[in-house]
Amino acid sequence: MQHRGEIVELAVRQSGYSLTKLTQRLGKSRRWIYHAFENPILSIDVVLEISKIIHHDFSDEITELKRFNSVVKAQNGNSYIENESVDYWKNKYLVLLEKYNAMLEK
Repeated sequence: MQHRGEIVELAVRQSGYSLTKLTQRLGKSRRWIYHAFENPILSIDVVLEISKIIHHDFSDEITELKRFNSVVKAQNGNSYIENESVDYWKNKYLVLLEKYNAMLEK
């Protein structure tokens, strides 16, 4: 299984985007972002939100994004997420179910 937090951390650090600015844009604390980087099952929603901020496409690094058919596209300089397909919601449910099962195992 891929460690989403590490993948996101690497992309953020390579982008040169300030962690302070990132946390401000997300409305979170620096402590929260460090915990997110340590989270192997970081929420796809958080990954997509960070991808919009740092202008990085994680679909090559995180295979779950391909399953969602959620493509981050640039249109007129603004990023948007195309997630209106039935597959998106089905796969989102499956990811949540996997997280729930992982919590039960702990």
